[in-house]
Amino acid sequence: MADPVRLTIVRNELEAELVLGLLRNSGILCMARISNVGFGSGGELASSGGGQRDVLVNPEDLDAARELLGAEISSDPSDEVTPG
Repeated sequence: MADPVRLTIVRNELEAELVLGLLRNSGILCMARISNVGFGSGGELASSGGGQRDVLVNPEDLDAARELLGAEISSDPSDEVTPG
């Protein structure tokens, strides 16, 4: 993936895997990495899934990925993942 851009930040590895699965099922190339945003807030503990993750996509897929996440969030108001 060349020069990926951040789509969103999620709370832990589990949430990252859920978002990545949704994106991949829609044909969007993506990846996650440990985020340095909010480091030190307690989210980096191993028991919480290793801390916050940046979800990254190709720039040309950013709008489609935002739309996809927005549709998922709209269908489940209890979901706390928000487009970045």
